[in-house]
Amino acid sequence: MSIETHLFRYESPLGSIGLELLGDVCHRLELGVTRAKECSPDHPVALWLRAYFLGKHLALPAVAPAKSRFQERLRHALLEIPAGQTRTYGELAKVLKSSPRAVGQALGANPLPIIIPCHRVVAVDGLGGFSGGEGWKERLLRLEKAI
Repeated sequence: MSIETHLFRYESPLGSIGLELLGDVCHRLELGVTRAKECSPDHPVALWLRAYFLGKHLALPAVAPAKSRFQERLRHALLEIPAGQTRTYGELAKVLKSSPRAVGQALGANPLPIIIPCHRVVAVDGLGGFSGGEGWKERLLRLEKAI
C-alpha cells in the first residue's frame, strides 16, 4: 500500500524548501524546491520552520517514522546535538557503536534535513557532505552560529 503525499513549498530566509506532507505529518523535506504550491503558514511544519529560522525552538513536528532501527537511533543522536554545535562523523559513530562511513551513508539518506539536523555532523577536516549541498550546510551552520 502506498501513501499519497503532497508536495508543498516553504520559503525560508535561506531559500525554498519542499515539504512532502500527508496531513500534519512530514515525510520528506527537500532543499531548493521551487515548483510546488505554497505551504499554509499555519501548518505545523511551517510553524516549526519559521521558529527555527528565527532561532526559537518548538516541539518537533510530526514526522514519518524512520525506516530502520539504526536510522531511529541516528535520529535520536542527531536531535541531541544542540543548535550551534557540531559533532564529527567519528564522534557520532562512537555514540552509535558504528563506523563513520555507515553514519555518513545513513545521514545521506535522512529524508528530513533541518528537522532531523544532519547538517550538524561535520568531517574532522571540513564540512563533510550534505544532501542539500555544501552551500545549504554552510548557511545552516552559520545561521545556528556553529561556524
